[in-house]
Amino acid sequence: MKVYKFGGTSVGTPDRMKEVCRLITEDREQKVVVLSAMSGTTNSLVEIADYFRKGNPEGASNMVNALRRQYHQHVPQLHDTEEMREKTIKMLDDIFLQLHDFRGREFSDADEKVILSKGEIMSTNMVTNYLKEIGVKACLLPALEYMRLDYNGEPDVAFIRERLNDLLESNPGYDIYITQGFICRNADGAIDNLQRGGSDYTASLIGAAIRADEIQIWTDIDGMHNNDPRFVEGTTPVRQLNFEEAAELAYFGAKILHPTCVQPARYAGVPVRLKNTMEPSAPGTLINNDLQEGCIKAVAAKDNITSIKIVSSRMFLASGFMCKVFNVFDKYKTSIDMITTSEVGVSLSIDNTSHLATIVDELKELGTVLVDEKMCIICVVGDLRWSNKGFKSLATAALRDIPVRMISYGGSDHNISFLVSMSDKKRALQALQTQLFSKPS
Repeated sequence: MKVYKFGGTSVGTPDRMKEVCRLITEDREQKVVVLSAMSGTTNSLVEIADYFRKGNPEGASNMVNALRRQYHQHVPQLHDTEEMREKTIKMLDDIFLQLHDFRGREFSDADEKVILSKGEIMSTNMVTNYLKEIGVKACLLPALEYMRLDYNGEPDVAFIRERLNDLLESNPGYDIYITQGFICRNADGAIDNLQRGGSDYTASLIGAAIRADEIQIWTDIDGMHNNDPRFVEGTTPVRQLNFEEAAELAYFGAKILHPTCVQPARYAGVPVRLKNTMEPSAPGTLINNDLQEGCIKAVAAKDNITSIKIVSSRMFLASGFMCKVFNVFDKYKTSIDMITTSEVGVSLSIDNTSHLATIVDELKELGTVLVDEKMCIICVVGDLRWSNKGFKSLATAALRDIPVRMISYGGSDHNISFLVSMSDKKRALQALQTQLFSKPS
């Protein structure tokens, strides 16, 4: 059994819903299909919740009615039979009535999560109804019945595995199982969401739970490229990545995948394939535990980085200095991306500057502080184990004409990172593309 995931754009219109249904039924293989809300719906639901929170039920009701009209227009475009049109409209109207019910009550964060869950519930019901209408044996598996967080706010993997497999066993014989991405229940049973990674995370958790043959993440992007095609000409899709390579690329700027969402699949040994709904025949990008030795795979960039340098003679041969530095960042819940040290100084980078002024003020107690803003991390990803010769020098040689503020290497076997000015980003990406991936003429 495979797991397929489609995002909001892929199910953004009735025509696209039909195309998704064609994709998931053409090979007649049994699969679990994870769906996001229709594109734009979650934003509307956030706005509805905001009206309720601000004590404006009239504004919320107007938004609910506008969204209801929009969905009613979708129904005749999706269904051919009157029976299924009536069934889908009843389902939608029941949900919109539930949204109106938040009038006249004190609004809470828990209420907002209930409202946000409705987008995925509507899209999955619509697709399930359409599949049944065209004669496909389809079953809706409500995510709220098996997807649960523990008291630490992390997925309760054991519960998910046991409950999901029980649901599949009690609903045998279906070709397609449809379920919601993103939404879940917390440890107390209240409706919640997975936050980071969203529907991708759901697909990964399901794939790991049922030991799927493969997890396919379908988007409107042609897999993962070896560089950013928005800035660099001549990029090509990367056909295979190691899980760690994919995580590095995702963290450092490749927006196609959240860095943590594939961890369940990685630990379960379930491969993940990135596919393009606009070009379904393309092989996409396969992510698994295999490592292609002696190969540079891709380059990615992370913008809006701030570098901080602390210089102090007190650091020389002193113990505890680094602990004091890190304690400042921990105090303000600010994570560090890169770090380099010398005998008298430490340089590091952050992407969250909400507490920058206060952090800098406290760091001045430790030494002289220098700040550089509007920086960019360029990372080169592949088989970069220290025993491999030549790759590090190739990357640094590519940037010989570009000022480099920091270089980070050795923390990972798959990444070497360079900190440059954002004004040099495009030039740096193109230089690395030419040096690392261009074939000699």
